[in-house]
Amino acid sequence: MKLSVLIPAHNEEESLPGTLKNLYSALSEKGISHEILVVNDNSTDGTEKILLDLKNSLPGLVYVNNQPPNGFGNAIRCGLENYSGDCVAIVMADGSDDPMDLLAFYKTMVEGNYDAVFGSRFIKGGTTYDYPKVKLIVNRLANLFIRSLFGLKYNDVTNAFKLYRRNTIDGLKPLLSPHFNLTVELPLKVIVRKYSYTWLPNSWTNRTKGQSKLKIKEMGSRYLFVVLYCLIEKYFSRGDYLK
Repeated sequence: MKLSVLIPAHNEEESLPGTLKNLYSALSEKGISHEILVVNDNSTDGTEKILLDLKNSLPGLVYVNNQPPNGFGNAIRCGLENYSGDCVAIVMADGSDDPMDLLAFYKTMVEGNYDAVFGSRFIKGGTTYDYPKVKLIVNRLANLFIRSLFGLKYNDVTNAFKLYRRNTIDGLKPLLSPHFNLTVELPLKVIVRKYSYTWLPNSWTNRTKGQSKLKIKEMGSRYLFVVLYCLIEKYFSRGDYLK
């Protein structure tokens, strides 16, 4: 089963080389058929030049340029129209996600025949390093709110690091979120539409290079919108979108 690793990148010239090389090394060592698809999200730095340079040394690395307007969700949606694998993982460009976790996700999906595999940084085996305190508090409150609304045991819905089968992604469209709220739209639709899923512990490490693109003040109402949208589907769609 071919794995596509989808990486949105906006001005990530400092972080990308290490992230891409680590992913390629881990996937190649295990002999996993893969592509690493980077979506250059209207970067104004040297991101595209780095991608051009690395294509020669990293087989399976491809990239596409997202058309304006930029935004994390827009970049992911662009990538989801261009990947070639049988399943697709969303991985951050800043190196915050561990390639070893991706290998575990892939193995679990193949062996368990799941439609999706989610990560949680807040279960036994999950870890966070240098997580900004304010963001951590907001994260835990937001996830508690979502869990309460949907009656979930899974406790890290906002975690972007997830793996989906192609047929699952196709069944979640059309996607609405142009920004980071896409990280909530995808898993909530998986859950509401009754695709099979499980979750594994994963680690998260705060970036050491570049700047975070997530702005909490700008995203609050957008997260709430997509959560309520999925909640309305859960209770009022009469099963029209079920798997």
